[in-house]
Amino acid sequence: MDLRAALAAHRLVAIVRGTDPEAAVRTVLTLAEEGVELIEVSLTGADALSVIARARKELGPDRPLGAGTVLTADDARAAHSAGANFAVTPALGDGISEAKGLELPVIAGVLTPTEILAARLLGVAALKIFPAAEAGGPAYLKALRGPFPHEVFVPVGGVDELAARAYLDAGATAVGVGSPLVGDAADGGSLTGLRARTRALLTVVQNAAFAREAS
Repeated sequence: MDLRAALAAHRLVAIVRGTDPEAAVRTVLTLAEEGVELIEVSLTGADALSVIARARKELGPDRPLGAGTVLTADDARAAHSAGANFAVTPALGDGISEAKGLELPVIAGVLTPTEILAARLLGVAALKIFPAAEAGGPAYLKALRGPFPHEVFVPVGGVDELAARAYLDAGATAVGVGSPLVGDAADGGSLTGLRARTRALLTVVQNAAFAREAS
């Protein structure tokens, strides 16, 4: 999978982390039904590997489905075995090199310019700015784009509809959105609410994409 191209095309990664595995699977499938192409299941959720495996069976072999919070080589191997075809990390660690060895493209967690340079040397597909809101939000991303104009940045952490548009306007390739999108759906909450939030966020992302193409 060309993860860079997918991020540039779709501009949204939905992050699913739940306490109810059944509800988490339903959440992944609902997001996919609503048109979210890039979905990540965090390994810190309940029975996350089973959620990935079951979602993979329903989605088919080619749909992008990532494993998040990949910290170690064991995490990367388990995620690959479960059916993930990309990996997301919160930081730079052993999970990155193992994932790359398994031919899983990686969105690697970074925060500082030094970490951005280190991640570049590791050959990751994209850079997850995390935690983005606490680091300074869209203004911080805009500052990073000065010395790093060609990097694929994906801000994560505190991203809602309003912030998503601001990050995309500031030069993010895509945004990662967790609880502001998923809400309590992965804990057994309303899928109707999830569908409404998904449609609203996709409208924001699509409008940002149109604005970029027109500029």
